[in-house]
Amino acid sequence: MTTRETFVRRAANLCWIKQYLQQKFTQALQGFNDNIHIVDGFPIPVCVITRAPRCRSFAGEASYGYCAAKKQYYYGFHGPLLISSLGVITAFTSTPANSSERDCLWELAQNISGLVIGDKGYLSSALQEELQQEGINFQTPLRKNMKETWTLDFVKELMSTRRLIEMVNGQLCARFSIEKVWARDLWHLTNRLGRKILAHTLAVLLNSRCGAVNPLQLDGLLAI
Repeated sequence: MTTRETFVRRAANLCWIKQYLQQKFTQALQGFNDNIHIVDGFPIPVCVITRAPRCRSFAGEASYGYCAAKKQYYYGFHGPLLISSLGVITAFTSTPANSSERDCLWELAQNISGLVIGDKGYLSSALQEELQQEGINFQTPLRKNMKETWTLDFVKELMSTRRLIEMVNGQLCARFSIEKVWARDLWHLTNRLGRKILAHTLAVLLNSRCGAVNPLQLDGLLAI
């Protein structure tokens, strides 16, 4: 009889097949061809903050970070995520919690062009100019002490569109438990994260193929 440990190890060794399927599903949903993308991320704590000094897992790989949405510090990793305007996940990576969100954007945006919307954590005029040279129009909300150059209606539309990624992040955390870490090393953690991303993309694809009005309504997928 195959043990759970053996099964997990064999499943992790299928990482290249999972990545291939993820790319094909995203292509089928026209995710890379979308002219609008949204970027954000979520915390991936490997243990409670009080146990961090004694945590032996991911030594030298995990780090301390701050989650602005939850207003709390944590120890672990950060999961930057890029989605299309329909909620299709087009790119994902994981970095130490103290890594700069702006540095990850280059990796996430390799296969896209057009408008990319981020939050204030990505605010950087230098990054905006560099991405513009690669055919990416990168926009973020401005801080209160900065002069807004866009119209109020455009800013509201920008913020409304950006909320879509909060919904996708919420689904990944609530339905797929992507923030939970049971892995003991980075190899198995990376494969677990990839499996969750693939599962979400497959659910969106099935919804789309079934003619769902909103492919992100995963409750409707069970009813179908």
